[in-house]
Amino acid sequence: MFASNLTMMTDLYELTMMQGYFFEGNEDTVVFDVFYRNNPSGSAYAITCGLEQVIDYIKNLSFSYEDIDYLRSLGIFREEFLSYLAGFHFSGDIYAIPEGSVVFPKEPLLKVIAPIMEAQLVETAILNIINHQSLIATKASRVDYAAGGGVMEFGLRRAQGPDAGTLGARAAVIGGCTGTSNVLAGELYGIPVQGTHAHSWIMSFPDELTAFRTYAKMYPDACILLVDTYDTLKSGVPHAIQVFKEMRDAGISSKLMGIRLDSGDIAYLSKKARKMLDEAGFPNAIISASSDLDEYLINSLRNQGAAVTSWGVGTNLITSSDNPAFGGVYKLAAIKKPGDTDFTAKIKISENPEKITNPGNKTIYRIYDKETGKIKADLICLVGETYDSSKDLKIFDPISTWKKSLLPADSYTLRELLVPVFLNGQCVYTSPGTMEIKAYCQEELNTLWDENRRLMNPQTVHVDLSRKLYDLKHKLLGDENEK
Repeated sequence: MFASNLTMMTDLYELTMMQGYFFEGNEDTVVFDVFYRNNPSGSAYAITCGLEQVIDYIKNLSFSYEDIDYLRSLGIFREEFLSYLAGFHFSGDIYAIPEGSVVFPKEPLLKVIAPIMEAQLVETAILNIINHQSLIATKASRVDYAAGGGVMEFGLRRAQGPDAGTLGARAAVIGGCTGTSNVLAGELYGIPVQGTHAHSWIMSFPDELTAFRTYAKMYPDACILLVDTYDTLKSGVPHAIQVFKEMRDAGISSKLMGIRLDSGDIAYLSKKARKMLDEAGFPNAIISASSDLDEYLINSLRNQGAAVTSWGVGTNLITSSDNPAFGGVYKLAAIKKPGDTDFTAKIKISENPEKITNPGNKTIYRIYDKETGKIKADLICLVGETYDSSKDLKIFDPISTWKKSLLPADSYTLRELLVPVFLNGQCVYTSPGTMEIKAYCQEELNTLWDENRRLMNPQTVHVDLSRKLYDLKHKLLGDENEK
């Protein structure tokens, strides 16, 4: 788990293609784009995540003696190629949109510019890392939005393995969760760890009251009592209140005091429990809820007036159960032959228009409304194209081209999204800490309009092509159709 060297975490066909390029003497430099086609979970956006792990992967990219011996044992690789792999290192460039950024379909989240063999090898691992963490960060942002904040991630026991559980916890915190139950994630990434106790704690004592008293004695500054082991309203809440009164009478001022509900009708029980706690003199006691929650159930419970202060979300968050795959892809966009000064754009054609790629070496500009700071659109263009916000800007839908918008001069601002991460094989980017990325992610989410964040049928954000890129794409489509 969390091996520093993930070089062998690749699909076999990456290596067989590399060997083919090697013996063909292919020394082309290529551009590959990482992008996704559809927003997950019915959202109008996604959160890109996982760049820190991509950086670690690239830094440690090398084949060990044991790796070479294993590949030799497969009987499909020649010794000359294995000798090349033994001295392999990444020498190319990588550009990426920073972690925690709001992103949209079709735009490159990450771009690899490298010799073709190097660019081919890194495909699988980069997709594995970016796809998983971006999926969980996006799901977390939706859950957090539905809850209005105060979401704890505790899905480790239901995650698809320790890596998914721990890196998923990191992504969930970046996306909006206040903390995680995963102690390893807390240690590795400096994120808050949170938790209470299980039903087994209650059941291991002669009675519920004794269990509560013992827990309160052990953890007076974080006394959250699970009240639904036997009977929530007749036993659990009254016993919790009794313990809170005993703490108050003893002069114990708890920094965090409250109850947790893990079953039953959360809306009904939380309202009843709130009334009981308030009448007993504990208006500041929190009510935490869990029990197979997701953004839709939380939204429904809040609409029913549930008196819940914080939410514990596990399975449906850490697995993104309604949309378990992000769908990011890695597609060739341009090739430069040895001796050439410019890239030749490449395009993938499909009978499904959604799968036709955007060709060329590209970058992305985000267009903001100057008055509100909200996102107007993203503009994918070719590297070298520049824009001046002091001039009018015309943008258009790349599919429904008659849909055009004219942005008057000085009504908008621009920001280029892709930043250099590796240049000539050397890392030039310092990844912020996880909590810094979380804060940045919140700033990014605040640039969305309320209509973009609706849980159901949100308003999409336009991702437009520059006129130059649009013309190039259609020229290539025409050229390919004439072949």
